Amino acid sequence: MDTMTAMSEQQPLFNIEKVYLKGLSLEIPHAPQVFTEKAAPKVDINLHNEARAIDNGLYEVVLTATVTAKLQEKTVFLVEVAQAGIFQIHGVQTQDFEALVNVECPRALLPFARETVSTVLSRAGFPPVFLPHVGFETIYQKRLQEQQQAGAATAPLRT
Repeated sequence: MDTMTAMSEQQPLFNIEKVYLKGLSLEIPHAPQVFTEKAAPKVDINLHNEARAIDNGLYEVVLTATVTAKLQEKTVFLVEVAQAGIFQIHGVQTQDFEALVNVECPRALLPFARETVSTVLSRAGFPPVFLPHVGFETIYQKRLQEQQQAGAATAPLRT
């Protein structure tokens, strides 16, 4: 192995290899009657992400956005978008790796998911819903704090 190859293997690497739409679902259970409603529905947006290793240094991260609109108890529409990416990640510390797959990867996928949700709803006959900006870093830090607190709460007391 030459010196340049050894150096490049030690350098941290984060690269987006591929962005793709992994899954898409749209339900309009009360169509066509729902289009005659005059009241504005209550819209609920849920986001979550998952990561898994697919090869040496390659990881799939999936950001799933679920948008549900309801009028009282009646579902107007439900759209779910699973926006995925393949990311190359090498030479990073465990803590940095966790931050990459929980912050940077979803941040890179969010604009694609946002565009897909708004386009699908427009084509379905509804006004577009735009996914808001998400502070993935804040969410990740909060989750870390909760895990640390849970770990401290369940740790045995030492005397």
